[in-house]
Amino acid sequence: MKPDRLQAFSDGVLAILITILVLEFHIPNFSRGHLINAVILQWPILVAYIVSFLYVGTLWLFHHDFFSQLETIDRNLNLINLTVLFTITLVDYPTNLVATSIASGNTTDMKTAFIIYDIVALLISASFALLYWYVMAHPNLNNSSTTFNSSVKSDPLRSVAIYALAIVVTPFSLIAGAFLLCAGIIFHTFAYVHLSKQI
Repeated sequence: MKPDRLQAFSDGVLAILITILVLEFHIPNFSRGHLINAVILQWPILVAYIVSFLYVGTLWLFHHDFFSQLETIDRNLNLINLTVLFTITLVDYPTNLVATSIASGNTTDMKTAFIIYDIVALLISASFALLYWYVMAHPNLNNSSTTFNSSVKSDPLRSVAIYALAIVVTPFSLIAGAFLLCAGIIFHTFAYVHLSKQI
């Protein structure tokens, strides 16, 4: 099987996910002449959306460039790709939890929301680690002109470590936990640049 159909399906799933993220924007309740105040109070939704949009967008770039280097797809790789997509589609839920908990101002709820986001992000990185491992273990799937060095293969595991640390730290420090979550998401940008230099 050629990668084209898999990429088209995956692109469609990720496009729908990004659309679902933006659907969380609703017209706020406001008194006449006070719309600006009501809109400003929606800042948690906007921030959570921007972070998740950039996250999913980077994951799409990863996915697109990675599969563009493959010559063929087998059944196992199809199943692994479905696993990757499943984990990514979970992002919408913690995005809403983070936005709602920040708006509430309750520290305990915010910690819970960030930990759930960390868990989803960890699962996403773990699924990419599985994807990397499978393709490296089956060179017949890969374009003969493309090779990935060991440091690139380790990038998903590095992000798993960042999110695992965030899960441990967040119950003790919300600020440190939020920083680690954002650091993990930013790391994907550098990892993507790392990958793009190999293809």
